[in-house]
Amino acid sequence: MKLVGVELRRMAMPLVAPFRTSFATMTTREILLVRVETEDHEGYGECVTMADPLYSSEYTAGAADVLRSYLVPALAALPDLDPWAVAPALAAFKGHRMAKAALETAVLDAWLRSHDLSMGQWLGATADRVPAGVSVGIMDSIPALLDAVDGYLSEGYLRIKLKIEPGWDVAPVRAVRERFGDDVLLQVDANTAYTLADAAQLARLDPYGLLLIEQPLDEEDIRGHAELARQVRTPICLDESIVSARSAADAIAMGACSVVNIKPGRVGGYLEARRIHDVCAANGVPVWCGGMLETGLGRAANVALAALPGFTLPGDTSASDRYYRTDITEPFVLRDGHLDVPRGPGLGISPVPGQLAEVTASTEWIGR
Repeated sequence: MKLVGVELRRMAMPLVAPFRTSFATMTTREILLVRVETEDHEGYGECVTMADPLYSSEYTAGAADVLRSYLVPALAALPDLDPWAVAPALAAFKGHRMAKAALETAVLDAWLRSHDLSMGQWLGATADRVPAGVSVGIMDSIPALLDAVDGYLSEGYLRIKLKIEPGWDVAPVRAVRERFGDDVLLQVDANTAYTLADAAQLARLDPYGLLLIEQPLDEEDIRGHAELARQVRTPICLDESIVSARSAADAIAMGACSVVNIKPGRVGGYLEARRIHDVCAANGVPVWCGGMLETGLGRAANVALAALPGFTLPGDTSASDRYYRTDITEPFVLRDGHLDVPRGPGLGISPVPGQLAEVTASTEWIGR
């Protein structure tokens, strides 16, 4: 393929309700959308950075700048372009995995469309639909939490994930178990809010039969996670710590986790995400697909990834209306607790022009 240019589109998507984690509360999702144009096709990639560097060191304005100043020019210098050429071309620039992932995904989407292949087909999907879980933010009260969980279970979600932080952990888990019983698939996500000194507190979650505790400690504290895994019975899952197949292999070898959350944006794209899947499968470690409040474009790619055989746990692949009243694509709809894997070429889904325009704050064209 020959690159013609890249469009960077800044969007602001209002959330249906505030979403609170241990590091921030969001009411609007600021999104950077990357569109690659080749001589014959276009492709989209969604950058999962947040407005501020709170979840990771990356942030949306910074991602736009590194794409504009370094990453797009590096791709433009290539005489020919395909998905496998992207990572080597960008390797000289340290970090910025989320920006790189968006660019690589856009190239991949265009390439798949040119070859009439779907994302799931190319990745190696073995399912035509995937079980959907939902992430429930920190609430103002236990009754509000129970009402939210009740609503999601009524909609058909197959797994509930509760965001936790010190002071909001055992009590909400206990309340959900007492209200909805032991059969509900339940897990918690700390987003690095604890330290190893909190091991005894985290062990108080053991009686509630959780699927896992996600990223309880700092992302760089692999040894601490390994020690915590020896002190609690609940499986430890790593999220922010896993940035590559190599880091996944190291964490597994150290006993720091027995489950892995794969977020393609966090690891630099879907090619690396598939490598992590393969490493975990080879070690008997189950994986699931994390979410970053994506639009339908990012959700389509995630659903395709989650259809790979190693994804044995429901992911954060919720329906479009979990976060947005109106998506920029045709919405993903929950059916019997599952989402369908798109079958069309590339991502299998495209933006609806009017809906895209409504949430667009600015666009920028970067020619070859």
